[in-house]
Amino acid sequence: MKERIATIAANAAVIIVICLVLFLAGTWWRLQDQFALGEAAFHRGDFTAAVAGYESAIHMYIPFSPTVEKSARQLWNIAESNERRGDVTRALIAYRALRSSFYADRWLMTPGMDWISRCDTKIAALVPLQKVR
Repeated sequence: MKERIATIAANAAVIIVICLVLFLAGTWWRLQDQFALGEAAFHRGDFTAAVAGYESAIHMYIPFSPTVEKSARQLWNIAESNERRGDVTRALIAYRALRSSFYADRWLMTPGMDWISRCDTKIAALVPLQKVR
């Protein structure tokens, strides 16, 4: 009886590990794909698609993934470049996309708190400058 329980427990453990590896691999694949889409759109000059690609990549959050950090940095760069050009609306879109991406990844903890606080500071400074249409 003990051998049967041990066999069942071992099989269950193997199945759980395989499921976790498949989940992680699928998430990593989608993360890389979304980042590549963001990069392609950025190089085409497509603001909307670039923001969406980088934002989606961050939504595929994997702890310690350098691609998540690269996506955040790219969104930050897009926001800052629009801010320098005086396009407050687009800068706010990018800052808010960056901030909300990390808030959406919240589970046991909220990743990217440094990015969130940096975005909060920028958003607070830019909102009064935004032209109302």
